[in-house]
Amino acid sequence: MSIRNLEPVALWNHFADLNAVPRPSKKEERIIEFMLNFGRSLGLETKTDRIGNVIIKKPATSGMEGRHTLILQSHIDMVHQKNEDTVFDFEQQGIEMYIDGDWVKAKGTTLGADNGIGVAAIMALLSSKDIAHPSLEAMFTIDEETGMTGAKELEGSNFSGKILLNLDTEDDDELSIGCAGGIDTNTSYNYSEEPVKEGFVTFSISLKGLLGGHSGMDIHLGRGNANKLLNRFLYHLHSLTEIQLISFDGGSLRNAIPREATAVVAIHKEQGLWLREETHRFLDILNSEYGLIEPNLTLESAETGNNVKHAVDHGDFIKIMNVLYAVHNGVFRMSPSIEGLVEASSSLARVIVKDGKFITQSLQRSSVESSKGDVSNTIRTAFEVIGCSVVQAGDYPGWAPDPNSTILNLMAELYREMFASEPQIKACHAGLECGILGKHLPGVEMISFGPNIRGAHSPDEKVQISSVQKFWGYLLATIERTPAK
Repeated sequence: MSIRNLEPVALWNHFADLNAVPRPSKKEERIIEFMLNFGRSLGLETKTDRIGNVIIKKPATSGMEGRHTLILQSHIDMVHQKNEDTVFDFEQQGIEMYIDGDWVKAKGTTLGADNGIGVAAIMALLSSKDIAHPSLEAMFTIDEETGMTGAKELEGSNFSGKILLNLDTEDDDELSIGCAGGIDTNTSYNYSEEPVKEGFVTFSISLKGLLGGHSGMDIHLGRGNANKLLNRFLYHLHSLTEIQLISFDGGSLRNAIPREATAVVAIHKEQGLWLREETHRFLDILNSEYGLIEPNLTLESAETGNNVKHAVDHGDFIKIMNVLYAVHNGVFRMSPSIEGLVEASSSLARVIVKDGKFITQSLQRSSVESSKGDVSNTIRTAFEVIGCSVVQAGDYPGWAPDPNSTILNLMAELYREMFASEPQIKACHAGLECGILGKHLPGVEMISFGPNIRGAHSPDEKVQISSVQKFWGYLLATIERTPAK
């Protein structure tokens, strides 16, 4: 069965059209042009603001003119990540999708359901000819995944609505009314080099197969961090024998839990068999700890045959290894006021040791501004102890929950009526744009919801077909009940 034949047909067709257009964060020129052409083809008021957010407005249908104008918001960029063995050019190819039971998946890459399903739902409303609705103001923001630039630079004067529906939540029974803020911590250190020792040969050590995932939404699940686990193995080897570090390359995206990492080391040529045996022994240790969570974890070592002449200076190697071991990764504090909510966390997303530079990228999140400062200082000072240069940037605020808003009360009651169960009213540990948008849209009530999406920010990303149908029906019912002005 073709994805274009799934119900609701309009939504899935718009999603397929979106996924044919490359749309990486910070390179949204093609998707911006696509959205502009879409709006103009419908004869709707369509434009971009100064940063590149696309705005499309549709007048109310007959009989709905007296209802509040709705702002419908989703982001048009997507995380581009693939499995190491997948051959794919994100800047030239469209996402290759397929149906697996009740799920839509991609072939070895991220799917783009985050936030393409939300964008497609708004497109289906804008292109509809038979759906009753109040005035709609569609807001398609750019660069949500790598800095929330679109939300930060939004021109609020383009909007008159007092209710905003953000379609970027990943559980279909959840109504999100708050989120975490975040800050990036980027570090660099110039290390010295020393000659590779006489009689030493180089080995590549690779740790792969981790689940990865969203470094906010999945940080509490106990998944392995490839950077931390591989460094742990290097530390273990160093405690047993003399090794030299040639290079380290782990993780890919600042907001994804790293799935893979590779290090190149030099050891004495007579220890090759020992290294392979020790690799197997350490994999058994990791499997005993992570086997139930990370069933596909692998750790392998193989001689490279490369004639490498220089390694990281021994003293700098110790500094790098120690700081990677010491720096906090994972949940920093659970919320004392909202049960089950991660308040603050940090994810060591990227580690590079190459050509005289030791570089890291990490992302700290918190729903409380003071604890965001605390966890980011914890990370900063760990790296500063060894002399790293530290730059903290991309700071964005959280979204304070309003449990008494009109739109929440309306949607919670509607959920009970439609599904005979209670919605999960939550704040989340992801960085939704609502916290930033609220600064540009004072007085606007906001809520976030969406269908079931699993594995966001990883090649395992998938969206549930039946849940999209549930989400679409719920969205239509919400629009139908938009309160009067």
